This record gives sequence, C-alpha cells and structure tokens, in this order.
Amino acid sequence: MKLPNYITPNFITVARLLFVPVGAYTLFKNGGNDPLWQYISWIVFFILGLSDIWDGNLARSRNSITELGKFLDPVADKVMIGTAMISLSILNRLPWWITIVILVREIGITIFRLAIIKRGVIAANKGGKIKSTFQNFGVGFYVLPLGEGLYWFRDGFMLIAVILTIVTGFYYVQSAFRLGK
Repeated sequence: MKLPNYITPNFITVARLLFVPVGAYTLFKNGGNDPLWQYISWIVFFILGLSDIWDGNLARSRNSITELGKFLDPVADKVMIGTAMISLSILNRLPWWITIVILVREIGITIFRLAIIKRGVIAANKGGKIKSTFQNFGVGFYVLPLGEGLYWFRDGFMLIAVILTIVTGFYYVQSAFRLGK
C-alpha cells in the first residue's frame, strides 16, 4: 500500500505520542475495573505498539532514517510504556516497585542520551528491542482482565522485562562510553 508522502515515520511517531492519553483514559474508564474498557485499553496500547513497528519499517523502506527519528522514537516508546505503567500502578494493578525500576532506568537513559548526543545518537539495538517487547507484552498482560490462575505467567513475564531493562541499561551506558573513545 502506497502511503502519501506526508505520512513520514516521524509523523507516525508524533501521532503515537498524541494518542497515548487515549490509552490512559481507557485504563481509568469506569474506575479501571471494567473488563470491556480493559480490553479496549489493551487494543489502544496494542495499536500504539504496532505503530512503533510501522514507523520503523516505513523509515527503512523509504531510506528516511533521521537523527530526530532515532531520538524521538524511543522517547515515544518510553512515554507510552510509562503512561501505562503509572496508570496501572495508580489502579493498584501493577506493583509500584516495577514501575519505579523501569521508569528510573528509562528516564535515566533518556537524560544520558541527551547529555551525550553531541557524540552521536546510539540507535536501538537488538537487546533494547527485546527489552521493549517484553515491557510491552508484560504491561499488556496487566492491562487485560486476566484470571488469577494466569498471574504467575503475567508476573514472570514482567520479571523478565525488569531484568532485561536493567541489563540493557548497563549495556547502553557501556556502548556510549565506547563511542566516546
């Protein structure tokens, strides 16, 4: 399908940022405990996650990878995942310690990226993409109205996301220092 030229990867990224509040709204709708709205919220966040894949594929297919896009795309991902996690923690559906650990790493790396941007932008690597996948699916399992029998799976999946978040954060900092040498 041929898209109009004004639909650029950065356009999709900005649209993702603008629609994150819709996901938060649907999480809180009817007190956050309405299964219908939990499914709707999951769909909204799933579409937002797909738009991340879509903008990356579009950038590669058009050979239009930009420095702005390399920076803005992960920021949009962090805003999306952060909004979902904070909302879920406020609703007491996701433990605050998980939200804090992940967001401290994500915000810390974002600040670090801003501090070293003159050395060049470090694009997302395979580990970061795997981490993001686990975070997105992990949070998705907390958005869905799962039965208690599946909490072990949801919690285990999120534990892997937390571990990957910490490990890839260390790797990112290490890569940045290698870039500076």
